[in-house]
Amino acid sequence: MKRIFSTVLVLVLCLTAEVVNADFTFGEPTNLGPPVNSEDSEVFSTISWDGLELYLMDAHDPRPGGLGGWDIWVTKRTSASEPWGTPINLGPSINSESDDAKPSISADGLTLYFGSTRPGGHGGYDLWMSTRATITDDWSDPVNLGPTINSSADEAFSYITKDGLELYFSGYGVMGRPGGYGDADIWVSTRATTNDAWGEPVNLGEAVNSPQYDSCPYFSPDGLLLFFHSYQPGGPGLENMWVSTRPSTSDAWGSAEPLPTPINSTANEGVAGISADGFTFYFASDRAGGKGNFDIWQAPVIPIVDLNGDRVVDSTDICIIVDHWGTDEPLCDIGPMPWGDGIVDGQDLIVLAEHLFEDYRLIAYWKLDEEAGDTAYDSIGEYDATLHGEPTWQTTGGMIDGALQLDGIDDFVETNFILNPADSSFSVFAWLKGGVPGQVIISQADTTVDTPVGPSTNPGSTWLGANPSDGSLMTGLMDIYFGPLESESVITDSQWHHIGLVFDIIAMKRHLYVDGAEVVVDAGYVGGVQSSGGLYIGAGQNLSTDTFFSGLVDDVRIYDAALTAEEIQSLTH
Repeated sequence: MKRIFSTVLVLVLCLTAEVVNADFTFGEPTNLGPPVNSEDSEVFSTISWDGLELYLMDAHDPRPGGLGGWDIWVTKRTSASEPWGTPINLGPSINSESDDAKPSISADGLTLYFGSTRPGGHGGYDLWMSTRATITDDWSDPVNLGPTINSSADEAFSYITKDGLELYFSGYGVMGRPGGYGDADIWVSTRATTNDAWGEPVNLGEAVNSPQYDSCPYFSPDGLLLFFHSYQPGGPGLENMWVSTRPSTSDAWGSAEPLPTPINSTANEGVAGISADGFTFYFASDRAGGKGNFDIWQAPVIPIVDLNGDRVVDSTDICIIVDHWGTDEPLCDIGPMPWGDGIVDGQDLIVLAEHLFEDYRLIAYWKLDEEAGDTAYDSIGEYDATLHGEPTWQTTGGMIDGALQLDGIDDFVETNFILNPADSSFSVFAWLKGGVPGQVIISQADTTVDTPVGPSTNPGSTWLGANPSDGSLMTGLMDIYFGPLESESVITDSQWHHIGLVFDIIAMKRHLYVDGAEVVVDAGYVGGVQSSGGLYIGAGQNLSTDTFFSGLVDDVRIYDAALTAEEIQSLTH
């Protein structure tokens, strides 16, 4: 309710805002892992429209328990939030001693199209079809789609559209249909109703097809994106995934482009697909980190909602949508699918509202709300931290939910390297309660580096600490050349305080904040001091015994930017 109210308020206050760019992007791919992937080959083929069945083929390196050649398997789950089960072979009604490959399932889950080299076809690979009465029934014996679809060439890999009226397919290898552009092309056959026969296939044309191998078509749920597998030059590897787009389902396909890294890589990728909600992308790859020859991978599809490029989703982005309301401005067309639907309207505002107040400048965030264990989890990044000594998790009594109690003797938290202060602006904040003068809340560790004359210490520094003289906030960032920056604000009075350090590389200044207010800033210029260590939370840079912090620490954040005074003030509320 609070977010809805904020959105409405912003709409009332909107002014014209600067527009930069928008699109959708992919998150980091992850391997589906066992039991789906194995030491053999698993190649994604199709996912059912309810997201509960994922079909795969064991191309190139068949799984044990198959019937011979390539087989088709299915893995199931009871809900979209549950893990996938162990793949099950579809059995002799679908699989044969020949190759059976790349199924595509109808929207109702009752018809399965697939390619096969079994006897009784018209060429090397033919397209076949099997049906079932309900999704719990067995598949029927398959029937060949006949000579209109199949030819003396290969028709191997298919995709049936949601309405069941368009069947896209491609060949395999170099045996393409006559009239194509290269080794294997993508074609489409249509019919007026699902009771009618398929019409003569039509080549998708040179916007999609090339003189190279183009195959394995798969549509986005709205039919506006066509993903396919290709040997076309332009991608980072030999076999990559490409996409062609169109404004509406009645428009022609635009020129295809390779998908970006990390979806494509210098390894072999292909046989792509996407979930019915448009937010999970599946593909096959033999990249490093897999379980076998080819594995199935997935990656999130992410709408770009930071419309003005300032790395914060806020009222300015809402104003940009309002300014383009009712148009087809692609910048603002971010819903309901991540790539939009051709008009800026309420669907786009809903997507933006789901991401409102996200801050992409935040690179590490330890909420310190764990209940047990020796890991402090980074809730937005990859910098999970390790607890040393015997810190105590306080599930209640923190400034924000729980907190971490440190004993001032040997308790501290350690992270891997996060940033070099000499490279760019950054900001770091934490809540604390307790401590005594001389103790350190956050420091960057000293490190040892090899030099031509032997090992040398690359010094770290105290980022946030309590002045030994009176317990006021100070920082030793870059103090080796510029001295410490000391405030007059005492933070060791057993009260909760929000403390922060901002280093502005443009202005070459250090700023210290207590409870949302700036308490001191450098008079001169500071910068250029390198540091390559990880961080200590609750101890000094060399773990000196007199630096261990005694008290509660909560909600530690690091940004790769210099936050403004207004933004820092908002963190205290």
